[in-house]
Formats: sequence, C-alpha cells, structure tokens
Amino acid sequence: MKTYSTISVPVEVKRILEKAKGDEDWGSFLLKLYRKAELHSRKEAFKELSKLLTEHELESITRSSKEFRERFKLR
Repeated sequence: MKTYSTISVPVEVKRILEKAKGDEDWGSFLLKLYRKAELHSRKEAFKELSKLLTEHELESITRSSKEFRERFKLR
C-alpha cells in the first residue's frame, strides 16, 4: 500500500501546476518535472565544464569514463 504526503504551496503555484499536469497524477508529474530539471542541470554543468577544458581533455575524460564503466564490477 502506498502512503501519501501533502505539500503546501501557494494557490497560484498550484493553479499553474494543475494546468500543466492535465490528467496526469501528481506523483508522475512531479517526478517528470524533477527529471527534466536534473537533466537540464547536468547539461548546463557540462556546458560550463566544456568551456574550461580543451577538446583533448574532454576526449580523455570520455575515454577514461568509458574504460571505467567497462571494467567496473561489483565484487
């Protein structure tokens, strides 16, 4: 059985969010918003990092990350 919680928000905020969510349930809608915000945040961080690093450094990081994921195993 799922448990639920109440979140207090200003009436105007609720009106805007209700309009945006349409028929979707609140849980799915809020998770979707969170995931979109998280993805946007990661993309912005990558853009900033890209400005600081050279193309060679970015390629090196990408290679290292790929090698790590390929070799990583839980023991």
